[in-house]
Amino acid sequence: MKKAFDSIDLIIENLSIHNYVADRQLATALFLALKMEKPLFLEGEAGVGKTEVAKVVASLLETELIRLQCYEGLDASNALFEWNYARQILQIRLLEAAHETDQDKITQEIFGPEFLIRRPLLQAIDHQHDRPPVLLIDELDRADEEFEAFLLELLSDFQITIPEIGTIKAKHKPVVIITSNRTREIHDAVKRRCYYHWIDYPSAQRELAIVQRKLPGIAASLGAQIVAFVQSAREVELYKQPGVAETLDWAEALAALGTTELNTDAVEATLGALLKYQDDLIKMRGDLAGTLVDRAISAANNAGA
Repeated sequence: MKKAFDSIDLIIENLSIHNYVADRQLATALFLALKMEKPLFLEGEAGVGKTEVAKVVASLLETELIRLQCYEGLDASNALFEWNYARQILQIRLLEAAHETDQDKITQEIFGPEFLIRRPLLQAIDHQHDRPPVLLIDELDRADEEFEAFLLELLSDFQITIPEIGTIKAKHKPVVIITSNRTREIHDAVKRRCYYHWIDYPSAQRELAIVQRKLPGIAASLGAQIVAFVQSAREVELYKQPGVAETLDWAEALAALGTTELNTDAVEATLGALLKYQDDLIKMRGDLAGTLVDRAISAANNAGA
């Protein structure tokens, strides 16, 4: 294991170097998951930085990030492997042209490893480099429950048996990070095999640090106002509260327009970077936007005083 993960303080420091501002709880979860060689299960609202954790960990370990993006209908052939049928058919025709009639030889020929299309899970298991990869199973809650059962078996042994080839076992167990936006509950059997951590919306202080780290060119006063506005917006009953990703997009949009201080016109012109549903946009415009702007400017001024 790289020295970057030898202690919780080192994890916080190295994540920061890679522009990820982590709290101590997340750093502790990372430390323990790696120490115990357990998958890390990160749950939280969309846009709070769960996927980014895997990217930064891969960078710190100087290894490959293998990402499986989950979706409804995902099955083993999409996640693990499938045969390259087009290439197999071509090989059969070549064998026929060579007058090969031995069916066992033909079968053995077309079901070799070179005819496998390796999907993310097999790529992680059959990883040939000295350093284990980081396997990101992203948004598991989007997949069907049947896929969870398949995943459970795979994560237990980190091996897969392909009848035509045999059993492939991981040379180095991959570092596994699973994320969920909690659009549905993940089965307890999966969570029991993981180190669980909930990533919440950051405090105002940490969110401002994230904005300043990710967008170093933004004026300090504008950054503070943006964060104060977003923190207040999360207290409003919205269909989808803005995550940190939306805060950064909005800050970038305001900076691109040359905004130096929040005002109602600038806010209403750029709300599409912060809110993603029409009902939320309608609710936020007008008096509410003005109220939150005034509150944000006041909070930023008080923080800077």
